[in-house]
Amino acid sequence: MNLKQLEAFVKVVETGSFSKAAKELYLTQPTVSAHISALERELKTRLFIRNTKEVTMSDAGQDLYKYARQMFELECQIAEHFNIRKKDTANHCITIAASTIPAQYLLPDVLMVFKKRYPEEQFKLIEADSSEVVSQIVEGMADVGFTGTVLEKKYCRYIPFYKDKLSIITPNTERYRAFKEEGKDDISWLKDEHVILREEGSGTRKEAQKQLRKAGIDMGTLDIIASIDNQETIKRSVRQGMGVSILSRLATKEEVKDGHILEFLIPESDEGRDINFVYNKNTPLTANVDRFIKVIKEIYST
Repeated sequence: MNLKQLEAFVKVVETGSFSKAAKELYLTQPTVSAHISALERELKTRLFIRNTKEVTMSDAGQDLYKYARQMFELECQIAEHFNIRKKDTANHCITIAASTIPAQYLLPDVLMVFKKRYPEEQFKLIEADSSEVVSQIVEGMADVGFTGTVLEKKYCRYIPFYKDKLSIITPNTERYRAFKEEGKDDISWLKDEHVILREEGSGTRKEAQKQLRKAGIDMGTLDIIASIDNQETIKRSVRQGMGVSILSRLATKEEVKDGHILEFLIPESDEGRDINFVYNKNTPLTANVDRFIKVIKEIYST
């Protein structure tokens, strides 16, 4: 086993393709295949499950990927300590897993500042629901994550950096404008509406359930007609009159400002849920990940 073989393995994992890995490593595809085959023979296991459409890791491959990433991160630390700048910056790539709200509304500012300050660094962003983000961190598939829900504490450290408030959104129709004019804090009318929610596992959905409970409404009593993982689809559905929803105010502020939808605050709700960045406390942070976290703290003072 050598670093060239492991580098080929990691590149196949991250590109999802033997041909793409070969192109990025400036190797032929047969050479990459030979590296993988040599690893499989030496480890006496199958690292990839191959079919005509995609290449996915086996369970053994996932285990090897965790170790390989640690090896390359250690190599980067050695290079940085001795002020060695590698021509190949692939090992500088930071893998970020983020749930929808931070991925779409908070991270763009962070990534812009980080890239401007450290132009040699690269990053890979994986958007998933909160539960999958935490799984990525626990399994060592991502360096740092962003989530609105605390799901697992044994391996993870969560650091809050932003307060996110939710609100009820409705179509901008005469009926809901009348509710607005009444200026009532009572949202019991929600029980008579068709409701569209984020998918199970979403931090937004979990927080919505919590805040509605504080307002005296059991989510189980609502007429939930759809669970959708794409909030843009939810907003369009609300605008077209399909139903009402509960989403982050970050996600709806433009539509509310433009008058496309109406917003109702949830009574008894607190200052909002924490959006956290999270990392595996059993895995030492590399220098580039540590720099990334410092940028987050600078932009969103905790």
